[in-house]
Amino acid sequence: MTLANGAKLESASAPLLRRCVGNIVISGKMLLRPARLHPRQAWLWPPRKLSITVAIAAAVFALGMVSIDAPAITYARTLPRWLIDFFDWITDFGKSGWFLWPLGFLFIGLAALPRPAGIAQRVLAAMMVRIGFLFWAIALPGIATNAIKHVIGRARPFVSGIADPYVFAPFTGSAAYASMPSGHATTAFSVLVAFGIIWPRARTVLLLYALLICISRVVVTAHHPTDVLGGAVMGAAGALLVARFFALRRLGFSVRPDGTLLAYPAPSFRRIKSVARELLA
Repeated sequence: MTLANGAKLESASAPLLRRCVGNIVISGKMLLRPARLHPRQAWLWPPRKLSITVAIAAAVFALGMVSIDAPAITYARTLPRWLIDFFDWITDFGKSGWFLWPLGFLFIGLAALPRPAGIAQRVLAAMMVRIGFLFWAIALPGIATNAIKHVIGRARPFVSGIADPYVFAPFTGSAAYASMPSGHATTAFSVLVAFGIIWPRARTVLLLYALLICISRVVVTAHHPTDVLGGAVMGAAGALLVARFFALRRLGFSVRPDGTLLAYPAPSFRRIKSVARELLA
């Protein structure tokens, strides 16, 4: 089948393992091909705009640390036990594994399928591109967050015995000093942006999910509010950068002349069912 622009995947006659590995390798090559970047379309904002945005963000974080973090965490400890238990259950759904494992296995499963013919190959290719995008849009911001939080080394709430938001121990590698940014918030907002780009009608539900995860991290006193805000920014920005990376290679997305992203229409559920029946026949 053709993944995109004539890149042919392994044939159906190839052994299962060889077909699966070969198709994954070919998919990787598609991602690493040169970007089709228009001279007027930069990867990031102009330096001046980017600098102003970073300065404003830094000021917001500093203000939040001074005025919000300690009172919010102190108040969280006064909440009813049933409410804390509820958010303690909710917060578990902010782990990236809930999304990465199913997406990873689904991508591998599609890569191992026999090569279909006609329109079925384009449907299968579109599914693989979207699943690959969702995986990397969630995985890469999470990896970046895990690296950054150990560099910053901010203490989690009450590590010092009091609600002190100014305790830092960079490069310690300890989970107790890995509070900023929040990994759960990163996952929640990368899910919001990544899935929301492909399925805009689901954005309201996705936003509710992301907000519940972010609130839960403060309620269970695992993070300060500014940790959650930092994770949300990391997740949203990271997913958008991954979407742009795909768009510049015409994989699932395109870039409009004004620089905004446009998602290609996804295969309909009826078409996917038709392809599934063809592959199982």
